[in-house]
Amino acid sequence: MEILNEISEKLQAGSAPKVRELVTKALNDGISAKEILGALIDGMNVIGIKFKNNEVYVPEVLIAARAMNAGLTILRPILSETGVKPVGKAIIGTVAGDLHDIGKNLVRMMLVGAGLEVIDLGVDVSPDKFVQAVKENNPDIVCMSALLTTTMPGMKKTIDALGKEGLRDRVTVMIGGAPVTFNYAKEIGADIYEPDAASAAQTARKVVLAKN
Repeated sequence: MEILNEISEKLQAGSAPKVRELVTKALNDGISAKEILGALIDGMNVIGIKFKNNEVYVPEVLIAARAMNAGLTILRPILSETGVKPVGKAIIGTVAGDLHDIGKNLVRMMLVGAGLEVIDLGVDVSPDKFVQAVKENNPDIVCMSALLTTTMPGMKKTIDALGKEGLRDRVTVMIGGAPVTFNYAKEIGADIYEPDAASAAQTARKVVLAKN
């Protein structure tokens, strides 16, 4: 449908007012909220691939995410009423002692764009806070970010805390951040390491779809 393509294109262009207008028009034209959500996700996926290929940069991703949120704000109540659920649930946070949030925020936006419900715990998140959030929200994935080598050990402490509480097997643990590596993920017992926000979202979506 032409209007769905247009929604995707305007999202990629970062036009929040136009996305809002087109989503409203599509609903009035009788197009289902689920189909419109699909157009928003498709648009964000294109941005994700371009970001991964260095064709767009952080500012463009943030503007596209804002446009996506404009559309989602209209769709959320309708999706709830019609019983359309997110594909899965993720918890995300920057580990204890680390106050960096741009990378985390990019991953969060990409995860939402991939159709997941995301609980953002913010920055400087202690292992106990991650554990409490897992108990309360029962997520599919726990995502941890660190931008400093000095805060990376917080990832292992969190994984150990989840194990101690008997929660480790219930969740997939994904880690990332500038100093983080695949080998480090393996060393501390994380399930997934991804080098960028787009890859993280794609992998998270695959993981939750395989689970559900």
